[in-house]
Amino acid sequence: MATPDMRRIGLIGYGAAGRSCATLLAADADCRVMVLTRRPPADGIPERVAFAADLDALIAWKPDAIIEAASAEAFAEMVPHCLESGIDVVPASVGALQSPEMAARIHAICVRSGARLIIPAGAVGGLDYIAAAALTGDIAVTYTSRKPPAAWAGELAAMGLADTARTEPVALFEGSAPEAAKLYPKNLNAGLTIALAAGFERTLVRVVADPQVTRNTHEIAITGAAGDAVLRFENRASPDNPKTSAITALSLVATALRRYAPVGT
Repeated sequence: MATPDMRRIGLIGYGAAGRSCATLLAADADCRVMVLTRRPPADGIPERVAFAADLDALIAWKPDAIIEAASAEAFAEMVPHCLESGIDVVPASVGALQSPEMAARIHAICVRSGARLIIPAGAVGGLDYIAAAALTGDIAVTYTSRKPPAAWAGELAAMGLADTARTEPVALFEGSAPEAAKLYPKNLNAGLTIALAAGFERTLVRVVADPQVTRNTHEIAITGAAGDAVLRFENRASPDNPKTSAITALSLVATALRRYAPVGT
């Protein structure tokens, strides 16, 4: 049984990211994990990990925080209820906030319940710089997502550009962060995370299938009154999902555990 000072983390989803989160959390002897998933595994379950049959059971377990590592649909269905129950949530599916209605609903719930939706950095960094620079009111951010063509095989085939992408970069999208998150809800969460820090109207998102990159690469160009910056992150892909960076699960867990730290970063 968990002691009063035991860390209790809920987890929605047990796909590639969810399994990674559960394994990372279970490695902490002071942490207990409860996972909500439709298909609990028959074996290979890490020690200190339990499974919930439904959302009510997960909430009744009274976790300190819940990590959402499922999908934009799961976010819309479950995260509001978690927040209504006064439980902080760390979401992977930040792209769900591309909907103004969902964003407004989440904001109202958090104000009412006192719970927080804690946005993780995910596959990128520099969000503190971007948020600080945005306070000047004079900032422009261009975020470019570059991934190997294999990560976009289906999309390239549908566009008739699979052969072209073998030899040269192919731009799949250029536009706003909400548009990108709506088109690619499983892959463009980073763009929306950046836009939340900079401002939607100040952020341009580009999606490129690039045969010259071997890792999921994120480029952020910032210009403004406070100065200019160029950030680049080359992340190893998740072994179970080439469209997702392995760092994503690490970021979710680090964000959830940071709330216990006596000194914040």
